[in-house]
Amino acid sequence: MAAPHAVDGVEGSSSETGLTLSDSSTCDVKRPQFGTRFLTDPRQVFQHNAWDNVEWTDEQEAAAKKKVLENSLPLPPEKQEEYDSRANEYWNGFYTIHENRFFKDRHWLFTEFPELAPQCSLNHESHPGASGAVESQQNSQDREQSGEHAASSHTDGDFPGSSATYRILEVGCGVGNTVFPILKTNNDPGLFVYCCDFSSTAVELVKSNPEYDPGRCYAFVHDLSDVEANYPIPDGTLDVIVLIFVLSALHPKKMQASISRLARLLKPGGVMLLRDYGRYDMAQLRFKKGRCLSENFYVRGDGTQVYFFTQDELHELFTQAKLEKVQNLVDRRLQVNRGKQLTMYRVWIQCKYRQAPV
Repeated sequence: MAAPHAVDGVEGSSSETGLTLSDSSTCDVKRPQFGTRFLTDPRQVFQHNAWDNVEWTDEQEAAAKKKVLENSLPLPPEKQEEYDSRANEYWNGFYTIHENRFFKDRHWLFTEFPELAPQCSLNHESHPGASGAVESQQNSQDREQSGEHAASSHTDGDFPGSSATYRILEVGCGVGNTVFPILKTNNDPGLFVYCCDFSSTAVELVKSNPEYDPGRCYAFVHDLSDVEANYPIPDGTLDVIVLIFVLSALHPKKMQASISRLARLLKPGGVMLLRDYGRYDMAQLRFKKGRCLSENFYVRGDGTQVYFFTQDELHELFTQAKLEKVQNLVDRRLQVNRGKQLTMYRVWIQCKYRQAPV
């Protein structure tokens, strides 16, 4: 259920980050850090495809608030219920149409979230103030000192990946554009990656990918909002949980229980990583009247739903789940279509929250 952000015309490729990405799957390639290209001269706006940390003027923010207010009349309750109850149908339809042609692999993940490949952390930088690289390096050292060396396959035992020493779960994996870069980049023999999606069509596409290795990965269908449904992983066993443009697809009333349930899966010191839509992102401002479900929550033309967060809202969700803040920042980016001479203001929020260490 990875959100179809390319529908908005500017995401789902390297333009999602403004980075020039390498095709290399090895850790010794140092990729550019976010937040390093600043627009100091407005006349130079079309010199690059993207600019980082773009400050909004008071007038620009007021115009965004006005635009959202104009399109805030919610659909009738029966229509809202229809979209919510048929969510699985809409997501299966999305992946049936697009299959694996819609998204590009997210190689930028290892720059922003070094926890996904701890042994590469010395070769990657993240946003200033982020402590993920240090923590990931410590995690790697702890595993070495414990003398745990896993075999190439971790599928035998009480649950898939039971013999692994480093476990990652991606929720809302879509067709695997996060999972497969992790498997290619992180060569830790003790690694095991779990991935799940609301859409059975998406999960089948992951399993049919030639890069899917059942000895290192386990894909399964799961509804994040169904907190009574069991995960194939015991509580307290995950090092990392990844949520990339997926929490926004849930109904706002279901978000807290879903995050609290996920938090139980983390081991002490385990971290939850999130990147999602921020309030007044261009995608929110583009919605026309008749698309609003509730405040800051909308339905796209294909029936899939999306919410636009503030930092405070996400902080409340994570801390109510008894997780500690490591990072909570807004990534304001100006993306540019140089051919059409268009500017597009993107707002994303990036978070890291961890389970308290013992």
